[in-house]
Amino acid sequence: MSENLSHIVVLTGDIIGSTQMTPEDLERAFDALSASAEVQAEWHGEDLHFTRQRGDGWQVRLARPELALRSALAFRAALRCEGKEFSTFMAVAEGPASPIPSGTTLNQLTEQPFVDSGRLLEVLKRYPNERRMGHLNISAVGATFALADHISQGWTPAQATAILLMLAPGKLPSHTDVARALGKSRQAVTKALEGAGFDAVWTALENIENEEAKDD
Repeated sequence: MSENLSHIVVLTGDIIGSTQMTPEDLERAFDALSASAEVQAEWHGEDLHFTRQRGDGWQVRLARPELALRSALAFRAALRCEGKEFSTFMAVAEGPASPIPSGTTLNQLTEQPFVDSGRLLEVLKRYPNERRMGHLNISAVGATFALADHISQGWTPAQATAILLMLAPGKLPSHTDVARALGKSRQAVTKALEGAGFDAVWTALENIENEEAKDD
């Protein structure tokens, strides 16, 4: 790989049901995604370059490929916090890419990970009842994304609100800390996380991230 290239992940999304949304709700959706991208910049050590596309589409560039599933789930949770009807397709692809030139938006980039992610999004949109989130990798990574997609599609806003605070890399916050941040009881947070399948999600995140770290 050229010294100027780095291995990245591109996540391309499309808001589901956007044509039935009010303009205010669509803006709420994009505000939630943009805010999540700002938080995740600390995870990846650089700006995600959150870019809106074609009215209801969006795209980000992830500098740490091992965090791709964590990031995708954080975007899903951030949207679901706004209401059960808020959802998005998410297509993930990875590969080598050049640094982003100053003043450039992701809409202007045509390197392979961007092309692959966009193509996978079109596949997902053709089969909306099967998958709403997918990774181009068809091995264990792709399988993990498929299962995580199934679990997270069922998150309620209350579950998404609790799980979103648990997704930052590093030491897990306690249920008590999350309850305090949300102004809820510890029992309510524990119930929400159990209903969201968080233990299984966390195990998947640890396994996939540790495996990718070894590959690096």
